[in-house]
Amino acid sequence: MSALDFAQAPPLARPLRWLLLSPLWGIAAGAWLAWRGEAALMGRWVPETAALAHVFALGVLGNAMFGALLQFLPVAAGCPLRLGRAADALHVAFNLGILALAVGLCAPSAGALALAPLLLALTPLGFAWAALPSLLARGARRALRGGIGFALIALLLTVAAGALAAFALRGDAALALEPLVDVHAGLGLLGWVLGLMAAVGSLTQPMFQGARRVPERALAGWFMLAGAALVTGAALRFLVDSQTGLALALALPGALWVLASLLLPMATARRRDAALVQFWRAGSIALGAACALAPLAAAGWLSERGGLAAGALALGVGLPLIVTGMLLEISAFLAWIALRRDCPRGLRIPGVGLLVPEPDKRAVLALHLVAAVALAAAVLWPAALARIGGGALALAHAATLAALARALRRARSFRDTLPPANRPHTHEEPQ
Repeated sequence: MSALDFAQAPPLARPLRWLLLSPLWGIAAGAWLAWRGEAALMGRWVPETAALAHVFALGVLGNAMFGALLQFLPVAAGCPLRLGRAADALHVAFNLGILALAVGLCAPSAGALALAPLLLALTPLGFAWAALPSLLARGARRALRGGIGFALIALLLTVAAGALAAFALRGDAALALEPLVDVHAGLGLLGWVLGLMAAVGSLTQPMFQGARRVPERALAGWFMLAGAALVTGAALRFLVDSQTGLALALALPGALWVLASLLLPMATARRRDAALVQFWRAGSIALGAACALAPLAAAGWLSERGGLAAGALALGVGLPLIVTGMLLEISAFLAWIALRRDCPRGLRIPGVGLLVPEPDKRAVLALHLVAAVALAAAVLWPAALARIGGGALALAHAATLAALARALRRARSFRDTLPPANRPHTHEEPQ
């Protein structure tokens, strides 16, 4: 951790409000599935299913990733993120945008569909404006910073494609909706989500999991492959109407990322069997299965239910498992940084592992694995199991939220037990 600049950490509340919304949206996704039942798993073009997919993609994953960026960029990447209190306004706009999109799809409401892209675009534009200049400047850790820049650019393209799809859905633009939505999904999943995970994971996996560090050239090579896959896949989808070509193009870098995430923690003498490694391992296996199923479904070798299974394994199981594992670690790390910065020097403070201990992480992991099996089964047999899958999802994300709340209570309890002379002092808010 010697390369981390703790002095640049934002106030605890700023990234935390994003991180806490992630499991809340997970609870909402589970409740929605439990309420709507089979109707929420009928097909990718069904409004209830589309709303559920976006609650996972934006609510669960988006909140966690933006919250992590607020902390990671200034502390670990050496890139000041001069959003200040504007980040709080973006947080409100982003989550209102998710709600507007869900209402617009399911009501349906043309007004909500027009408002949602505007609200959702503010956060990517704000983060890109604040971060891209320093990310793309010359300096150390070029592959890491370039990878995050790649992910943010992919996010901007994802937002643009999503806005065009919303306008086409409203009838305001004469665009081919199906290829546009496919490319929108590919940009979001490979470019933004996996791109950010690859960049951030190149630093956090060695730090938290004891994994081997990815060589800079290998990391840069993966981003070049991912960029080429996105361009090739989009061209095949738009120009020759090949959904299979797009799926294959996206599956290749996705499968390579899965392989690396599984092997790197094993190829070291410092291998750890902590719950975080198990979160990553289970999530990577689910993502690998999605990469295998998606091209088969696109080629018509599987039924539409097989395509839904691929989407559920990626958006509802694999990525949330990885994000939840990191969420527990990052939230404890944030609370530890706040204690370290606020308390007098020389005072021994609880370590990260005491704020979210392994038994808490293992309990959350067990519930998420049960929810993963329940969701996969619900996709295959929706009439019988959709409501059970929704309940399991809501319970797993509620357990995540409870674990985060306990970590904050432990940090607060430590502060409360300090004698007055050692109580946390005030400090200026970093910009």
